[in-house]
Amino acid sequence: MSVPRILALSAFALLTPLAAAACSSEGAGYKSECQVSGCTVTFTRGVNAKASVLGIDAELVAVHGNTVALKVGGQQVDIPVGQTQSGNGFSATVQDVTDDKVVVRLTTGINGN
Repeated sequence: MSVPRILALSAFALLTPLAAAACSSEGAGYKSECQVSGCTVTFTRGVNAKASVLGIDAELVAVHGNTVALKVGGQQVDIPVGQTQSGNGFSATVQDVTDDKVVVRLTTGINGN
């Protein structure tokens, strides 16, 4: 095997796991972890929590009992815990609500979820 081919295969072997790895970001009032299938965003309650993931803006508007009001891609949606709401090319699922945080799973129509 030639040296350039060995180098190319080595670089591919080293970089492939990085392409599949999750990316995360953190900002004022949110933390997100994204994978190919979508992003999980944890909003901090009681602050102006906004995140930009998957090319869309998501904002925690309010929590009323077990229903979360979100503004996603400019559209306001009310989603009960454990339920999914779709619109404008996205799906949002409220996974958890506590006194301190709201956890939402966001996907786009691009990946079929």
